[in-house]
Amino acid sequence: MAETFKVEIVSADRLVWEGEAVQLTATTIEGEVGILAHHIPLIGNLAPGRAQVTDSEGTLHTVAVDGGFISVTPEMVAIISPYAQMADDIDAKEAQRALLDLQAKRDAGDNSVATTMAYRRATAQVKAAERHTK
Repeated sequence: MAETFKVEIVSADRLVWEGEAVQLTATTIEGEVGILAHHIPLIGNLAPGRAQVTDSEGTLHTVAVDGGFISVTPEMVAIISPYAQMADDIDAKEAQRALLDLQAKRDAGDNSVATTMAYRRATAQVKAAERHTK
């Protein structure tokens, strides 16, 4: 049986997922990282997108994250993001529509903080929902 490590995925307002995992992948601003038990310590900036956790039972959990940080120790991984949502809870078609609408706003010159944040969140939701349904 594969060795496990503790994972906590936290958004600004709640604990999104926690449990024992055998593997975790996430996308940092420098590229994708894969984590197994006893990984060397690491701190990274997350890119908007998805994190995937394979739990000790072999179930894959996909989470949309809107940037944030990943902290890795040999025994634990913590993902802290302003926004995080389980892919199961995302309406993929609605997320895609929102992303297209926000892209149109950006193309029209709306570079406001609110539009930029909403665009990042919609991008994360679409990435998580797409990967979850494959």
